[in-house]
Order: sequence, then structure tokens, then C-alpha cells
Amino acid sequence: MSLVRIMNNYSKNNQSENIAGRNPVIEALKSGANIDTIYIDGNGGSLSLIRRLAKDRGIVVKDTQEKKLSQLAGGESHQGVVAVGACGEYVTVEEILEVSQKKGTKPFIIICDEIEDPHNLGAIIRTAETVGADGVIIPKRRSASLNTTVYRTSAGAVSYVPVARVSNLASCIDTLKENGVWIYGTDANGTDYCKTDFTGSLALIIGSEGFGISHLIQKKCDFMVKLPMFGQINSLNASVAGGIFMYEILRQRRLS
Repeated sequence: MSLVRIMNNYSKNNQSENIAGRNPVIEALKSGANIDTIYIDGNGGSLSLIRRLAKDRGIVVKDTQEKKLSQLAGGESHQGVVAVGACGEYVTVEEILEVSQKKGTKPFIIICDEIEDPHNLGAIIRTAETVGADGVIIPKRRSASLNTTVYRTSAGAVSYVPVARVSNLASCIDTLKENGVWIYGTDANGTDYCKTDFTGSLALIIGSEGFGISHLIQKKCDFMVKLPMFGQINSLNASVAGGIFMYEILRQRRLS
């Protein structure tokens, strides 16, 4: 695969294609191509070089097996490694905080705690864009990332919503607090969201699909809020629940 084709894969329609094979991945890393995650099976030789180049650029490397690599490679020879491109550039938490400063508004940030389904992450980003949120924060590990599925599900909202990917979510929350941002977690044992004041500077945490907000992150929350449930099913899809909370925040801010 030529370098020209590699770069085209990352620029076409703001989306990306997976790059399979050792040499193509090495060239993509050296060229500065917008790579989100590298999936790899094995060590030694050029695979060790790939790991080192990825580490130098801060790119997540995930160890996996043949079946996963074959799926990602889509029939191409992968030689034990596939690079998955990012559909957008990540920003810093500081850059997200600057958004509200430039707008002259109070911070309105969405934090996704271990949202691993790319369809859910894409839907959350799409809603975040429509309500005017300043940005979305995701962890590097145990989270979906800015891949093609997220881009498509977000209906292109990834192009407009700043997304920060952090190595330590708890530390990131501390940074937000130092900047006057209150942290709102979502949990079934929280206060009814309709009885909660969302008009101040805030970050809303949306927990994972199966387990909600992790115990450590719960301890970092200033408030816990919930949606009332009256049916036999006691939970909602993460992106649906997140959307309800986000629009309540928007409603209150428009009235304040």
C-alpha cells in the first residue's frame, strides 16, 4: 500500500479505513496519519517497532487475536497488526474549557465513563452537538473511540464537537473541579433529575451500558441524579438516558 493511499484513507469524507500489515502500519505511523488504535498480536521484530512508534505518538495499542485482526483487515493480509484510523482529532481538556470561555457561557461538558459501544458514543456526541455542549471527554482505556462507526452514528457531529481522550478520568475530573466545574453523575439512587439545578458550570457523567459509573468515579461526583422509572425495565440505553439529561440541562439554561 503506497503512502499516498494511506493518507487518502484518512482524509476521504472525514472518515477512515483500517490499515493492515506491518509495513503499511509503520509508514502510517511515521507519516503522522490520524491513527486511533492499533490492534496487534505478538512481539518482536517489526511488531516491537510498531509498539514503540505508537507509544511515542500516544496511540493506544491493544493486544488481540487472529480472529479480531482478520475481521478488522477485511480480507487483507494483516501480518499480526491492524491500525484503525480516527475520524477526528482529539483535543485537550483545557481546550474544551476554553470553549465556554470564548462563548461567555458556563461550562457544559459530557463525560463518558467506559462507553464501549461505538453506536452509543456516536449517539451521545450527536446529542451533545444539538444541545450546544462544549465537548465530550472519554477515557483511553475501556471506551469506544473516534472510529468510522462513531462518525456515522454521530451523523457527522464529531466534526463539530471537541472530544478529549484522557489516560486518567479521575484526574481529569479533579482538573475540571479546579476550574469551577460541578460534577453530576447518573445513577438509579440519585436525586430526580427534574428536581436538580443544572444551571451552573457542570460536567455530566454518563456511565457504561452494563455497569453504570465506576465506583471510583462515583466518589468524584458532587451530585448524583436519576431518571424516574415506572415500567418493568429499570434502565435505559446509555445514549437515550444521556439525551434526556442533556435536554433537561438545555431547558433549564434557556429559562435561567
